Amino acid sequence: MELRTLRYFVAVAEELHFGRAAARLHMTQPPLSRAVKGLEADLGAVLLDRSASGVALTPAGAVLLDEARTLLERVERARVRVASAAGAATLTVGMLSDQADAGARRLAAAYRRRHPGVEVRVRETGLADPTCGLRAGLVDVALTRGPFDGTGLTVRELRADPVGAVLRADDPLAGRERLEPADLAGRRWFRFPAGTDPLWQAYWHAGEPREGPVVRAVQECLQAVRWNGTVGLAPLGHAPPEGLALVPLSGMVPNPVVAAWRRGDANPLVAAFVRIAVEAYRG
Repeated sequence: MELRTLRYFVAVAEELHFGRAAARLHMTQPPLSRAVKGLEADLGAVLLDRSASGVALTPAGAVLLDEARTLLERVERARVRVASAAGAATLTVGMLSDQADAGARRLAAAYRRRHPGVEVRVRETGLADPTCGLRAGLVDVALTRGPFDGTGLTVRELRADPVGAVLRADDPLAGRERLEPADLAGRRWFRFPAGTDPLWQAYWHAGEPREGPVVRAVQECLQAVRWNGTVGLAPLGHAPPEGLALVPLSGMVPNPVVAAWRRGDANPLVAAFVRIAVEAYRG
């Protein structure tokens, strides 16, 4: 068994979908399917039940998934220790200023527990750069939100959060159970600085051109709502501050929390961070 094949199997076992696993691995589906079938032939056991309804782990597949995760974690630890011994024991992580959630806390605790010799430097950034300084070479890996232009980057989704409209608590719409986009027509929205990634702007503006104050940080968004009655979007998982309300908005695709790094970057500290992030945000 090769480590690469085990990584392929783990991706399929976690996604339970060959197409999603192939996208996660940045490869096409046929070679991924062949690799898993080859692994099954090598082990003499069926690892996955494939049917019209989807993919499911067999008892043998569940055992291999547990063993493969343990083995890949040991390999990851060895690479990080070697990098640390070679003097490359610093990892700079870019984060949006709204990332203080349970997933991020679990990630910090798990990374520290597994790699205590690595110094993690956090660079908190504003909303104008969803890659958190990654393209400018200011960070090694970004823990951020999408969507944004992924050219030259590898982007791994960790979680997807439903979003809603953030309003003043005394806004006539604040008492609704759900809003439609038409309910917000003509309202002033908070906007991002000129030059901000178009995909990012389009998502947070719900696909429409908007007028309103320019903001650069999460707190500026909230203050624009509090002081001016501006509206905008925010993840539903975060309780709004006193005096504000958050109402689900129909038609919005859930917002992805992602890890992103430069494509082809072989830094083992980055690989370890991403692997632990996947586990932390799943948990």
